Amino acid sequence: MRKSTLSHAEAGTVILICFGLFMLFSFEAVAADFPEVRFSDASNAGLVGLELVLGACALIYLQLRGFDIRSLYPVPTLKDSLTGFAFFVLSWLVAVVAMLLFHTPGRTEAMEVSSQGLFALSTVVLALVNGTYEEVFLLGVLVRGLRGFGLSLAIGLPLLVRMLYHSYQSPLGMVAVGAVGLVLSLAYVATGRLWPPVLAHILLDLAAML
Repeated sequence: MRKSTLSHAEAGTVILICFGLFMLFSFEAVAADFPEVRFSDASNAGLVGLELVLGACALIYLQLRGFDIRSLYPVPTLKDSLTGFAFFVLSWLVAVVAMLLFHTPGRTEAMEVSSQGLFALSTVVLALVNGTYEEVFLLGVLVRGLRGFGLSLAIGLPLLVRMLYHSYQSPLGMVAVGAVGLVLSLAYVATGRLWPPVLAHILLDLAAML
């Protein structure tokens, strides 16, 4: 019988495989005082390819460790899609309120973003892959896998990881990411369904990029 729990070492390995490189990139951006983030079709393709490779490596590792990886494939249904849209709206509103609470008037705190010849197709593909990648491994693996160590750790550790690898988005961006991550984590714990938070993340990415 396949398991759905993780040891501390297994959780750390998944974090290292899936998010270690992204945390390194973000720490470099913080050290460089948050340089402008540039999006292009080439950068989108590169990120999609990297996440597919890292995701495959993580799934192989989990399979070898006896984890139930079949349960990690989100199954879209009409009910879960409507729930996911509701989570999208809720998480967006919570993020806006959180940013307003932490924003310092007269100070530029948001990251600078530029796009170079972006096509809608590459943006949609990136949103689909990125939203699925992050929530499958943050929620489906880490939150679920760490429940045996208590709900605070199961939610808190993946939320910290989420914020760290998004630290390139500036402190205010991390506030928004933390707010969204908390809503999606609680939504997953409450429903036990993976597709609603995955869809919500996809829609959030599309709203941000389009």
